[in-house]
Amino acid sequence: MSLAASHSSVVSSVADPLLEEGFVILKNLLSEREVRAIAEELEPHFRAMPRCVGDFHGWKTTRVNSVLTRAPSARSLLLHNAIWPAVESILKPGCDYVQLNLVQAIRVHPGERAQAPHRDEEMWPVSKHGAPWMMNVIWALDDFTDENGATRLWPRSHHEALDRAVDPKQSIAAEMPSGSACIFMGSLTHGAGANRSDAPRTGIIVSYCLGWLKTYENQYLAYPPAVARTLEPAHQQLIGYRMHRPNLGAWNGQDPSVLLGQPQEYAGHADALPPAIADELRGYYAAQPPP
Repeated sequence: MSLAASHSSVVSSVADPLLEEGFVILKNLLSEREVRAIAEELEPHFRAMPRCVGDFHGWKTTRVNSVLTRAPSARSLLLHNAIWPAVESILKPGCDYVQLNLVQAIRVHPGERAQAPHRDEEMWPVSKHGAPWMMNVIWALDDFTDENGATRLWPRSHHEALDRAVDPKQSIAAEMPSGSACIFMGSLTHGAGANRSDAPRTGIIVSYCLGWLKTYENQYLAYPPAVARTLEPAHQQLIGYRMHRPNLGAWNGQDPSVLLGQPQEYAGHADALPPAIADELRGYYAAQPPP
């Protein structure tokens, strides 16, 4: 797919199969130079970070967060025009705006076992009646192969109830060359594969979710105002420096984006309402007798 692909072509070629199969692999979206820049920025953090502890995060896996500051070159992944239109078309109907749920670099070392099958939407333990809440993108910084632990996917599993005992033989490995991306629904059963090779494999997860959900990564701690000021305005909004209508995520009754400038400690609270609710309130008060 051309990096200059139109919004409509991305939606039809990416969003439609995503909803049907649960995942799409887009190969060679990044150049070797772009991959190398991100990898070089991340490397000292991988070397300094202890390995994970736990059956979910893995025992021979290293995870690095706050990626947008530790690897500034990775910022280009957030709104990539081969992916972002599909993300918005699927998630935007369920919220006022789509937010960044997580950016995490992951290195699966040799000898790591296969991760238990799971769905990332399990982090919100409520019934969601089938509406999409999350989408994930795994960007490959190394070649992803079956041998080195490429993420395993259970195609079309998002149409069925979660089953932790799914047959591994029904899964496929998200094999792809470095610079490629695997997009999958947050309701798709998946898990990191076992690394049976003699070298680690590294990738970055960029995860998006509905703007009214609590995120996996606390964006305001990962990117406090002093850090967020260095980001592009579109990235500031994506990590949550904006109000989600109706009136969610305010600071002192104001849009939190004021924290990126010179905020007033005392300011009048201002409504942030969807047009439909605003119209309902106007109609309600118009029908009331004068005070």
